[in-house]
Amino acid sequence: MSIKNVRKWCREFSNGRTNIHDEARSGRPSVSNNLQEQVESELREDRRMTVRELEEKLQIPKPSLHRIISDLGYRKCSARWVPKMLTEDHKRQRIESSREVLELYAEEGAVFLDSIVTGDETWVYHFIPESKQQSMEWRHSFSPKKRKFKVTQSARKIMATVFWDRKGVLLIEFMPTGTTINSASYCETLEKLRKAIKNRRPGMLTKGVRLLHDNARPHVARNTKALLDKFDEEVKTLVMEYLEKEVDGGFYDAGIQKLPDRLQKCLDMNGDYVEK
Repeated sequence: MSIKNVRKWCREFSNGRTNIHDEARSGRPSVSNNLQEQVESELREDRRMTVRELEEKLQIPKPSLHRIISDLGYRKCSARWVPKMLTEDHKRQRIESSREVLELYAEEGAVFLDSIVTGDETWVYHFIPESKQQSMEWRHSFSPKKRKFKVTQSARKIMATVFWDRKGVLLIEFMPTGTTINSASYCETLEKLRKAIKNRRPGMLTKGVRLLHDNARPHVARNTKALLDKFDEEVKTLVMEYLEKEVDGGFYDAGIQKLPDRLQKCLDMNGDYVEK
């Protein structure tokens, strides 16, 4: 201990102090308003700036910087992926469909979920698009959630059609390169789906199947370069193994079980996207 501190403690004890513990203090040390204004200005100018970049630019210690950002009410948020913008007519249709399905669920209970078969087309990319982590920005807790729309066209991808029920996958189909999804091809897919249900879910066709799918227009598959042809087979194999072997059966059951709650959220949000 330095002589200065020794003299300080001697004075303290001479004045009646009986312990060496620090006295309680309320709140955090105050931070200069000027520093807060600098941080606020930088974050508003570039909302994707990292704490390290702020530290280097403003020469503020990281602990102090974290405290300033917290005091300003900022937190790092990523954009939410949504397929496309919804029109008012889209929202109206979603409300009507959700209300109709919920009425059936109210009448039949959990047995209703056993009859649902759902499916959709999805692009399987040969590259990794920007992740949610990469899209994170500094925002206040009360800021509106930002949306990020999915890419609809890319040469390095292959389209897969997947149908499933609460027990698992029923059918997986890949569109041949250079072909398009139209009414004829979709009817062929439904014929294959019927056979798959008959083979994998005996008795389900007799009880009745409710097919739940969207009304999206047929997707157009783009021609790929010769070099990418060999990648398609690798992508197909990986998707097949993941959906049929690596994904636990409870995953599909949980997804179907959540359907009534999500439909109710769709109604509560006036047909807008059901956010997590």
